[in-house]
Amino acid sequence: MITMRSPLGRVRGLGSAKSGTAHWWAQRLTAIALVPLAIWFVFAVLAHLGAPREAVAHWMGRPINAVLLLALIIALFHHLHLGLQVVIEDYIHTEAARLAVLLLMRAVVALLFLTALIAILRMAL
Repeated sequence: MITMRSPLGRVRGLGSAKSGTAHWWAQRLTAIALVPLAIWFVFAVLAHLGAPREAVAHWMGRPINAVLLLALIIALFHHLHLGLQVVIEDYIHTEAARLAVLLLMRAVVALLFLTALIAILRMAL
């Protein structure tokens, strides 16, 4: 079939180069946030190796530590979600399979996030 459309006309409606900008920025910002949070977490874990549960619970009961732990899991799971979404969208080409895997991934990430959230809240309160 011969078309009289220009190359620009043929690609219109196939997506915008601007659509992934927010996703890209969110990935970068969560990665930047994870650097100091992860360093803090590693040092905190090393400082409490072998400590009894009560000592760790007391440490987690401090508001600053509980807030930093919550910030860590929020940034971590959001970054995980964004990264897995990119991989799934890039490598699964069938629309139905892509949608199914994306929904499954979001459900698993949400369950893991809620599990971590409940564990932190139970220890901190």
